[in-house]
Amino acid sequence: MHFTKMHGIGNDYVFVDLSQETVADPAELARRVSPRSFGIGSDGLILIGRSRSADVSMRIFNADGSEAEMCGNGVRCVAKYAYEHGLCRKEEMAVETKAGVRTIRLVVEGGVAVAARVNMGRPRLRRREIPMTGAHVERVVGEELRVGETVLSVTCVSMGNPHCVAPVETLDGLNWRELGPQIENHERFPQRTNVHFVVVRSPEEVEMVTWERGSGPTLACGTGASAVCVAMHMLGRTGRTITAHLPGGDLKLEWLEADGCVYMTGPAEEVFAGEWPD
Repeated sequence: MHFTKMHGIGNDYVFVDLSQETVADPAELARRVSPRSFGIGSDGLILIGRSRSADVSMRIFNADGSEAEMCGNGVRCVAKYAYEHGLCRKEEMAVETKAGVRTIRLVVEGGVAVAARVNMGRPRLRRREIPMTGAHVERVVGEELRVGETVLSVTCVSMGNPHCVAPVETLDGLNWRELGPQIENHERFPQRTNVHFVVVRSPEEVEMVTWERGSGPTLACGTGASAVCVAMHMLGRTGRTITAHLPGGDLKLEWLEADGCVYMTGPAEEVFAGEWPD
């Protein structure tokens, strides 16, 4: 089976083009290719296919085999692959995801797609849309969440997939790798959740780390950075346009008043291609 390894600021996936290959059990394949010592090494598997409602489609499977609705870093890579491999030779294209169709505008230099601006859609802010159980307050903004002996103030957003955002004073010494899986699997989140710990540097700048649902600690999360942009603005901590500093690099986020959508801009890179003995 031919594959391509790609990443968006370190959030890396194994991509398989379904116009060339057939994948009978993508969940099992994701579990096999993702381990960094025994597989190709990735945060998961993304399948690129045809679509009746868009230019191409994508399905994303986390490292544990669970299927996710959307991946902001992954969708930039899908658009880059589609453009450079001739699946869609348009600099503005639509990609079908489980969270809906996303529109991407590529930045092309010398025939190479080096970055992309993605319309991540409108955030879903109602508790049942995230989903999260609990108080009878419709939006989860600055709500207390007890995790063992720790009590966090969290704001929750769905970007087509669930996100729990926890502002903190500092990341130094924070046991986020222990808190992350506990929050991911907390009883208040019936579909589990992605978890982000955020330090606000200024009204235009944040630093964040992510525990990704189904994959664990990742160098970047595009839907997560989008959720952070929304959450921090709802808390009055930032404006609608921010730069998010993640361990793998930076993303620019804009939550526009005009259409209510979040726009994410960042790079996409191909690392290598190869053959997986299947």
